[in-house]
Amino acid sequence: METLTVQDAVELAVVERSGFIESRHAGAAVVLSTDGDVVARYGNAEALVLPRSSMKPMQAVACITAGAALEGEQLAVSTASHTGTNRHAAVVRDILTAGGLTEDDLGCPTAWPSDTATRDEMVREHGTPSRIRMNCSGKHAAMLRACVATGWPIEGYLDPAHPLQAHIREVVERLTGEKVAHTAIDGCGAPVYALTLTGVARAIHRIGSASDRSPFALHRVAGSLVRAVRQHPWTIEGPERPDTIAIETLGVFAKGGAEGFMVMVAPNGTTVALKMLDGSARAATLVAATLLARAGALSDDDVTRLSAALPLDVLGGGLPVGTVRAGAGI
Repeated sequence: METLTVQDAVELAVVERSGFIESRHAGAAVVLSTDGDVVARYGNAEALVLPRSSMKPMQAVACITAGAALEGEQLAVSTASHTGTNRHAAVVRDILTAGGLTEDDLGCPTAWPSDTATRDEMVREHGTPSRIRMNCSGKHAAMLRACVATGWPIEGYLDPAHPLQAHIREVVERLTGEKVAHTAIDGCGAPVYALTLTGVARAIHRIGSASDRSPFALHRVAGSLVRAVRQHPWTIEGPERPDTIAIETLGVFAKGGAEGFMVMVAPNGTTVALKMLDGSARAATLVAATLLARAGALSDDDVTRLSAALPLDVLGGGLPVGTVRAGAGI
């Protein structure tokens, strides 16, 4: 398997402190046009990568096509890496309840919410970690609803050999246009597939540019998913978090993944997928938007507005002394 190496990577971002370049983030990226053609490559875009949570839109589409009847906020949270707020938990709980399921049926690990205010409130009230607060609980709830709808057993639904996972893999291969090269287990316990960066971009472009009025069921589902996320950007991550900020600020479809992965679709369908080789996500949203601007899908003013909204300041003594910005490789 050809995985992304240091030799394959280019400088995507730098961290500048008091005029001194303190750190550099290298990686690879690919940009697709509105028609889905590759218009720019940075580094080796044909290397295999694990998309992590950036694969969730594909998994969500697969779950809906398998019968998980979700709309609005429920549909949006099915593709989320949410911060576990009370609002997120309530939506996930509603998904489960409508399918005759409970939190105990979730196969993801227990977790504290990553939203600080919610976690502090839970600690004050002597709460405990739970599965529904785990950032992938929406995806897992959608998987369970698909099993209920189709008649597949909910036991073992995370096993790569389970009928649900076989269906998801088939949809992933259809959307990416390539065969899965390797199966790994994601942090939440679900399978995650090794794909080329270009393949991931192709799948996200197909999802992000689909119409919910398409004559094709898969495209209708994808279009509805993206529309739901854009209408309810709080669901995809949470307050003051990069994906939510990007969607609210620019109207893009954005989905970050662990270990420095990011996919973003501009309103006109131009798509970028990128992987930070060091696994850091702090510059991923900015770099994705910058690449969309380079392709003419966003303006420089758009990138400036996004930069101001993201936590990119480098602090010294509590005051800004530098910033995270795009690197020389792009």
